[in-house]
Amino acid sequence: MDPKEYLRRIGYDGPLTPTIPTLTQLHSAHLYAVPFENLDIPLGTPIQLSLPALFDKIVRRRRGGFCYELNSLFRWLLQEIGFEVQMLSGRVFNGSAPGPEFDHMLLQVDTERQFVADVGFGDSFIEPLVLSQEVQAQNADNFRLDKEGDEWVLFRRKPGADWEPQYVFSLKPRQIEEFGEMCRFHQTSPESPFPAKSLCSLATHEGRVTLSNDRFIVTSRGHREEHAIAGPEEYRNLLRTHFGLELSNDVDAATLLAPGRRAR
Repeated sequence: MDPKEYLRRIGYDGPLTPTIPTLTQLHSAHLYAVPFENLDIPLGTPIQLSLPALFDKIVRRRRGGFCYELNSLFRWLLQEIGFEVQMLSGRVFNGSAPGPEFDHMLLQVDTERQFVADVGFGDSFIEPLVLSQEVQAQNADNFRLDKEGDEWVLFRRKPGADWEPQYVFSLKPRQIEEFGEMCRFHQTSPESPFPAKSLCSLATHEGRVTLSNDRFIVTSRGHREEHAIAGPEEYRNLLRTHFGLELSNDVDAATLLAPGRRAR
């Protein structure tokens, strides 16, 4: 595994000193280049959390992934550059209550200050957040981290809306093996949102592009457009054009247009 390949994958050619500007630029470059996607799950392809398998999928085959994949590999890259990084366990809010431990993976990065990094939560903060209780503005959104006992809660406020909790986490360092059970849960359980929904989403400098089952959604400067996807060939073309993702010929793209049917 060569960090230079990874850097080319995310289009980054800036400084490689372990500083705040480097972390910020790597984080945003990653989110603009690598989609949050779960396509392997509705397709029935098991997800492997070994670093060589993740490097092959995300860097060499130019795929995306979900939190366990994206943040695991991003942690490796940051460590190769010289950052001090820990995996953290997050519990994602579903309504008013957070989910179980290891429901989400995020990262703590220590430089001149402590930061929360997360390239695996889909539509969220583009630049890493300072681990403090100050309000941090990014584009049109505001984020804050509230400390409650030994835990932190990430809140987000969109324009014209109230603060909404995103996930809860502690600063206890974790190992990749601890996320294995929840990673399997999210691939196989009917209680997980992933088996019955195909998703591929990528941040843009104007907003976001998303494939969600048979819908293509473009958000640009607060304006949202959505249209139905005509069939498998259009789905493949949208993946190729907007996400740089090429499905192999043996993949039945029709499964991704209506994954709930397969899940049943």
